[in-house]
Amino acid sequence: MKKYTYSAKNVDNQEKWWVVDADGKVLGRLATSIASILRGKHNPLFTPHVDTGDSVIVINAEKVTLTGNKLKQKNYYRHSGYIGGLKTITAEKLFEKRPEDIIRFAVKGMLPKNRLGRKIYKKLKVYTGGQHPHDAQQPEIMEL
Repeated sequence: MKKYTYSAKNVDNQEKWWVVDADGKVLGRLATSIASILRGKHNPLFTPHVDTGDSVIVINAEKVTLTGNKLKQKNYYRHSGYIGGLKTITAEKLFEKRPEDIIRFAVKGMLPKNRLGRKIYKKLKVYTGGQHPHDAQQPEIMEL
C-alpha cells in the first residue's frame, strides 16, 4: 500500500468569489481573514506552493476602523529610488485620499513575498461604497 501526501494542482481549484463588507470592522482582523481566504487556507485542498484560494471583493472600505492612535501615528512609506526620495503619509491622510489602499496594504503585508504572493494579490478587489462591478461572477456574501 502506497502512502503519499496529496498535492493540489492548479486545475483542482474551484475558485469562488466572496464579498466582504468592511463596515465597522477592525482593519487588522479583517485583513487576516481576507489574506487567509486569498491563500486558500479555508480550503481542504490547501497546498502552500499552489494557488488554491478564492477571489475576494471588499466593499465599504471607507468604513473600516483603526484601533488606538493608529490613525494619527501609523505611517505608510514609499521610495522613488532616488537619494532623498522617501515619501511618508499618515494613515489619516491616506484614509482621506484613498481609503481602499489601507486595506490593500494591510492584506499585501500578510501574503507571501514571492511570485505566488503577487499572483494571489491580484485576486483582491477593494471598493469604497456598497457597489461593485463583479455581479457576473456571482459572488457569495461572507460574514466575518
